[in-house]
Amino acid sequence: MTESRDEQFMRAAISEARKAYEKQEVPIGAVIVCNDMIIARAHNLTETLRDPTAHAEMQAITAAAEWLGGKYLTDCTIYVTVEPCAMCAGAIGWSQARRLVFGAADNKKGFSLISNRLLHQATDVEHGVLANECGELMKKFFKTRR
Repeated sequence: MTESRDEQFMRAAISEARKAYEKQEVPIGAVIVCNDMIIARAHNLTETLRDPTAHAEMQAITAAAEWLGGKYLTDCTIYVTVEPCAMCAGAIGWSQARRLVFGAADNKKGFSLISNRLLHQATDVEHGVLANECGELMKKFFKTRR
């Protein structure tokens, strides 16, 4: 069976999450795709940078905006391994990304617990892409912390 485009790009986000895991960061990864090309890759860097805003999505949005030369990601899809928090969903909303695709739900801090209105009204959301693989990496990380 052939992998979908969403699964292929989510695998790239999972690769980023593994980089975070190796750095003892919460293993969340993100990639941003425009015209079937990855234009930004990032993973959590909150510990490394000592910055509570250095989430994978925030890092990727900044890199994508730089690559595009503007603040709007209207032709882009953001892939992230775990449901974004409210801060990241707000940033995704301000970026006006066309699509958000995430893997595992976040039942403690995910934006959908607060409101889907944090996103731009034109942003389509797809969830559950490779959710088990994304979730297992998080479970493995936190199991070693306890």
